[in-house]
Amino acid sequence: MSYSIDANILLYASDRTSPYYGRAREFLASRTDDGDLLCMTWPSLMAYLRISTHPSIFHAPLTPSDAWENIRTLLDLPRCRVINEEETFPMDYADATQGIVVRGNLVPDAHIATILRQHGVNRIYTADTDFLKFRFLEVINPLESMG
Repeated sequence: MSYSIDANILLYASDRTSPYYGRAREFLASRTDDGDLLCMTWPSLMAYLRISTHPSIFHAPLTPSDAWENIRTLLDLPRCRVINEEETFPMDYADATQGIVVRGNLVPDAHIATILRQHGVNRIYTADTDFLKFRFLEVINPLESMG
C-alpha cells in the first residue's frame, strides 16, 4: 500500500500557533514506523515551501533553509519517494477531473490527485475536503482521527 500527505498537514506541523500543531507533529512522527510507501509530489512540497516561508501567510514564517530541511527530513524517510507526472498526464488529468469543475484552488489539488492516480496511490492524508471530489482517492484527515 502507498499513500501521500498534503501540504496542509506539513504546514500544521510547522506552525506552533496552530491548534493542530501537536496532532500534525504526532502524525508525521508516526510515519517513521509506517510500513506503507509514502509518495510525495513536488507540487505538495513546493506549496509547503512557499507557504511556510511567506510572512503574509505564516504567523512566524520559517527561514527558507529551515523549511527546506523539513522537506529533506521527510524525503530521507526510508519508505518515502517523490512521484511525478507521467507522459500521459494530459489524458490522465482529463480522466481524473471528468465531471468536476476544476478552477481556482481546486487546480493544484487536481494536479496532485492526477499524479497520485497515475502511480496507483489511492490514499491521501489531508485536512482539505476538496480532495473528496476525486472519488478514486481515500481521503483521511489525520487531525480528526487522532485522539
